Amino acid sequence: MTDTKRTTSSGAGDRSHVLKALVLAAALAAAAAPARDDSRVPGASKSEVSGHVPDQNRQAQRAPLGTTQTAPASRWWAPGDGVPLPRYVTYPNAFGQLGVLNASGTIETKGHPFFEPIGQNGRACVTCHQPADAMSLSVDTIRRRWEETGGKDPLFAPIDGMNCPHLPQGDPASHSLLLERGLFRIFLPWPPKAADGSVIEPEFTIEVVRDPTGCNTHPEYGLSSPNPMISVYRRPRVAANLRYVTHQGFGVFSFIGKNGLPASRDPETGLPSAMNLMADARNPTLATQAIEAAITHMQFNGRLDDARLRRIVEFERQIYVAQTVHSGAGDLNEPGGPPGLGVFNVANGREGLLGNNTTNFVIPMGEAWKDLPASDDPEVERRNRMRESIRRGHDIFMFRTFWIRDSMHLNTVGLGNPAKRTCATCHGMHMMGMDIANGWMDIGTTNLPWAREERLDPWNDRKPQLPLFKITCKEGVPPHPFLGRVFYTQDPGRALISGKCNDVGTIVMQQFRGLAARAPYFANGSAATLREVVDFYDRRYNIGFTDQEREDLVNFLSAL
Repeated sequence: MTDTKRTTSSGAGDRSHVLKALVLAAALAAAAAPARDDSRVPGASKSEVSGHVPDQNRQAQRAPLGTTQTAPASRWWAPGDGVPLPRYVTYPNAFGQLGVLNASGTIETKGHPFFEPIGQNGRACVTCHQPADAMSLSVDTIRRRWEETGGKDPLFAPIDGMNCPHLPQGDPASHSLLLERGLFRIFLPWPPKAADGSVIEPEFTIEVVRDPTGCNTHPEYGLSSPNPMISVYRRPRVAANLRYVTHQGFGVFSFIGKNGLPASRDPETGLPSAMNLMADARNPTLATQAIEAAITHMQFNGRLDDARLRRIVEFERQIYVAQTVHSGAGDLNEPGGPPGLGVFNVANGREGLLGNNTTNFVIPMGEAWKDLPASDDPEVERRNRMRESIRRGHDIFMFRTFWIRDSMHLNTVGLGNPAKRTCATCHGMHMMGMDIANGWMDIGTTNLPWAREERLDPWNDRKPQLPLFKITCKEGVPPHPFLGRVFYTQDPGRALISGKCNDVGTIVMQQFRGLAARAPYFANGSAATLREVVDFYDRRYNIGFTDQEREDLVNFLSAL
């Protein structure tokens, strides 16, 4: 058994030595590199439009709009409903209830740009960021919406709600990645574009090995089209708790701590970005993300005006989500309860703090749920045992050490390979469980051999759903430190933005809040349940969790 004592040397104690190593390595790399214009790095220029967006706009304007209709809403927020979003509202899910809190009070959605259609296909921001789904979108909600509208809701617009816009509309097979794994098509220009729109020369070649959607080899939408694009498929990220995600605190520097390259900057303020917003960190701010989303997801042929942008950003920075009632543990907001649980504690927390230590903690639990007494009341006894399980799951997350190996941008930053650490080493942001520093990692969710693939045997008739790309690092470029010069990926991740060979398959981790409301998990929807998330890590890093540890971890994650 791996030692699970609460030590600071190999577990979740003071992480300052880790960040010092990152800072030193990055500073040395930055000092050795020639000076460069920030407009030549990925991100957004002073025009506030990221360099890759004009190419995306050309494809978005050529894609069909689809035939849309809106069915009566139950827990679904349809664009233009005009119904006020209360200051505090709860929604049921499989583990209890999600809480949604608007810190600024009730939101009048009528005329609000987050809730009103912006582009040509009838979508609004809320289409893919539903309050009931923790401001993301669960696959259960997607399927229910398909049934309610016969597949004619704006959610299923061909531009990215279909596997590829050329496929037959109204056929569930054309929307299989959205209906089965909750994935939207993300189309990005190849080769990559810098903030000023100039071409970034990639360090690798990319070849389409498998194209089940037909999009990467399509003459209008693919790599060989007049407007060359690569299509990958990803989950929508949570549009809440973003005060934490966009923090300017600990770990945000003018350079990227994991590789020493310049960090992307806010085009309005000139400050470095936390680079944690998107799976590939391609947009530095909420405003630049909204501009791209309007152009791509909503097929808006223009640029959002400052007034609408300001209202969208203000809304996103004041809304909070978290599980608020747990079906086994009860009220997560009760006075005297764990200070890291419940949506009100999330709204009152401090952003920009490293939580991988016993001063702040990632998810503070306090002493409230520790060694609870037995009770003659069966309901209280059941509740107390679940609370103890959640507490144990927290302790496993914070203090259970295991060997992390062959993970790009973790085992390459001076920590060693392997490195004996805990879950909280990477998921260290106080209250969120994201990485506190700007950067991205490859834990194996998209790169072979660890990425989920369909079994090739006579007893499995399912075919692979995601594309597969062959990556070849060019001569003169060091091979990938763990995968070699030639390897395969379902999604090149950050490398589609940076062009760096060692960025292939690296993904910016997501926050932990509202997990119970927004299955499936990982950027490619490869884990259908929280148990599958735990099992992936157990298998990937040969952790050796016991059945009790797995159960406790799932209970902990379901309470966030």
